Amino acid sequence: MKLAGLEVLVIGGGVSGLAVAAALKQHGASVLVLEQAAGFLEVGAGLQISPNGARVIQALGQGAALATQASRSDSVVLRAARDGRQVLRLDLPKTGPGFHLIHRADLVSVLQGACDGIETRFVAHTTSVETQGTRPNVTLSTGEVISADLIIGADGLHSVMRPVLQDGDAKQPYFTGQVAWRALVPCSEADPAQAQVFMGPGRHLVSYPLRGGRLRNIVAVEERKAWAQEGWNHPDDPQHLKHAFSGFGGPVPAWLEQVEKLWLWGLFRHDVAAYWHRGHCAILGDAAHPTLPFMAQGANMALEDAFVLAREVARGRSISEGLAAYQAARRDRVVRVVEAANRNARNYHLRPPLAQFAHLALRLSGKILPDAPLRQFAWIYEHDVTEA
Repeated sequence: MKLAGLEVLVIGGGVSGLAVAAALKQHGASVLVLEQAAGFLEVGAGLQISPNGARVIQALGQGAALATQASRSDSVVLRAARDGRQVLRLDLPKTGPGFHLIHRADLVSVLQGACDGIETRFVAHTTSVETQGTRPNVTLSTGEVISADLIIGADGLHSVMRPVLQDGDAKQPYFTGQVAWRALVPCSEADPAQAQVFMGPGRHLVSYPLRGGRLRNIVAVEERKAWAQEGWNHPDDPQHLKHAFSGFGGPVPAWLEQVEKLWLWGLFRHDVAAYWHRGHCAILGDAAHPTLPFMAQGANMALEDAFVLAREVARGRSISEGLAAYQAARRDRVVRVVEAANRNARNYHLRPPLAQFAHLALRLSGKILPDAPLRQFAWIYEHDVTEA
């Protein structure tokens, strides 16, 4: 169907919201984005954009902006936690869409470049969604009601729309027994654009440079019984992080000494939503399928969703038909990615003596088949939703 003149309302002005707004605009739709924050704030930390996500950004006309705002990652290095010794180095492709390291705020800025002509309303908090009819509507906290031909929930973990689309009682997310800290510390522009993973018993730490080496992103994950609240904006004491990772060597102690502001969140496992659409309403990204961070695919899956949703609505004979095709095209792939992330968490946290055998196997495989890990996940990275 032709989208020229189609009125679309997007709830959420984050990565998934801006991406789907830009993709629908490319097909001629008129889009309004509702963002509950007061503006596009300098929030969040680092993200890794793999080739499957980078292809979508390029298709939205923002490939040059991504190259300017992000650092192209040259490798991933797995290290033993105690001494920082290299276990495996995975060199990443120097050609093609590439792997990119970028601050979340900079990725939002890149996507904004594809949103010229799209109106954004800030301090617009959606409290309810009515999905019935060809003109569904949302109610804001002010009591204002806004209707549109198509409403999309790009409002993340605590989506207002997700529960409205599900039939019956959906399973509640459950605590995985893992918590994660994130922090930004100063970095050196001489440091390579490299993601490093320090693997220890029951915990691991990931770090990479951002903004041309001016900042270092740190994400540290620990297995523990003590519950922590979900969401990534809960402050914590840096001493807690230092204590949890006191046995880590190499550069890690010096990095942790620089941590001044720290954020903690509990990692919860969510089922992929059974229903992503109803009538003229749909969800995407974390609203449909929150994933653990162990494959760095949250933002990439949201970018893929956005492109496919817009394409299928434009192809369909009706909005409902297009949204059904969107879920059919995406759900199996997303389930597989979520399961891969779940498995990866265990691989990073092995304890002796299993850890020593696993690290030895990785070292040997790095000499014999250095590109094996990349080929293992080629089904993720080489996937191209922008192909005709």
